[in-house]
Amino acid sequence: MNDCIFCKIVDGALPSNKVYEDDELLAFHDIHPIAPVHILIIPKTHIVSLSECGNKHQNLLGRMLLLAPELARKHGLETGFRTMINTGHGGGQEVFHLHIHIFGGGGKLART
Repeated sequence: MNDCIFCKIVDGALPSNKVYEDDELLAFHDIHPIAPVHILIIPKTHIVSLSECGNKHQNLLGRMLLLAPELARKHGLETGFRTMINTGHGGGQEVFHLHIHIFGGGGKLART
């Protein structure tokens, strides 16, 4: 997708503050953080949202979720962190490329 900002980051056309990269995943600091630590995990393959995922994405989704606590620990969030996946317009998704938010490290995060 040539108009997707996350695809441009994956391709190296836009800069990011990377914290992790492998053949399938990329993680980087959010440019508009809502907490002292705010990292995004994205698949390198363009997937619009979680609602577009199917059985073929099971391993990829599992890898994304398992990477979250690893990155959280590496960034000082030993006492806890929050993850969030916004899905679709009604779910608050602004960039239509699947991504997981990891955030924490102080401030008031709403409890649910």
